[in-house]
Amino acid sequence: MKIQIALDRVDLEKAESIAEEAEDYVDIIEVGTSLIKDYGKKSVSFIRERFKNRTVLADVKTCDEGEYEFRAMFEAGADIATVMGNSPIETIEICYNVSREYNKDIMIDLMETSKNKLAELKKFDDAIFFVHLPKDNKHVNLIDNFNKNSDLYRGIKRIAVGGNVREDILKDIVLINPEILVVGSAITKSSDIKLAARRFKELLQK
Repeated sequence: MKIQIALDRVDLEKAESIAEEAEDYVDIIEVGTSLIKDYGKKSVSFIRERFKNRTVLADVKTCDEGEYEFRAMFEAGADIATVMGNSPIETIEICYNVSREYNKDIMIDLMETSKNKLAELKKFDDAIFFVHLPKDNKHVNLIDNFNKNSDLYRGIKRIAVGGNVREDILKDIVLINPEILVVGSAITKSSDIKLAARRFKELLQK
């Protein structure tokens, strides 16, 4: 299982500092949506230049203008870019085709994606499907949400999960066994970022 660290709601220098602390224990460095909104594609190239040995994900959350946004992210150095599953199917198809053209990966964020739409999206069988608990939803548990909808995810080869991930739910995440675990504040807001990242890595390896 790969660990993706989400860098959000900080400036670029702080993002770099956090990523440096966690680098040895994470596989994917996410340039969060807030960084992209604050700094544009410069934020992606900034992280790419400093972390050449890590996979870089641009959480651009594309809803429209798929070709322009995905090309911009890949040309800035991203290895993976995100599109929202509830966006038009034409947009997702464009993003998928651009990712294949660049030999990069597409992550489809399933936040607020309907059952019928998810069934339609399964044709993108090498895409990464992100089961994402919204930050603003404080009343839903990631594990409960996943298990309640587990039948919908059957047949999907590549799954990422994230949203309010904490150490105490790792045992349940291991049972889900996603390809990618997205971790945000449990690492990035820790008083000891390196230790927090190492603990996540060690607990998942157990």
